Amino acid sequence: MSRSRPPRNSVTVEIAGERHVLRSDAPPEYTRSVAAHVDATIRAVGQGSALEPQRIAILATMVITDELFRTREELRALREEVERRTTLLAERLERAATEGLPAGEGEPSP
Repeated sequence: MSRSRPPRNSVTVEIAGERHVLRSDAPPEYTRSVAAHVDATIRAVGQGSALEPQRIAILATMVITDELFRTREELRALREEVERRTTLLAERLERAATEGLPAGEGEPSP
């Protein structure tokens, strides 16, 4: 039995002065937003530059990839911090629950 895929959205965007028709499973607004980010980065990198379009595109790709790598590292660090704090909180809760028990009993009293 074959699974049918949801229909792909077709979106026309402009990047670096060229129109492109993109097909994606993502919502059109998201695709437009991604294309706008790429276009803005290309424009920023190429502003006032005499570089060839291909070089500008490569540099823009490097800038966007740097953003991605930095964001991944930030996310990793945040996850580690959440895990560390969760562990500390669980230990505190366990300690508080244990200290609240009558001596020698493992279950809380009613």
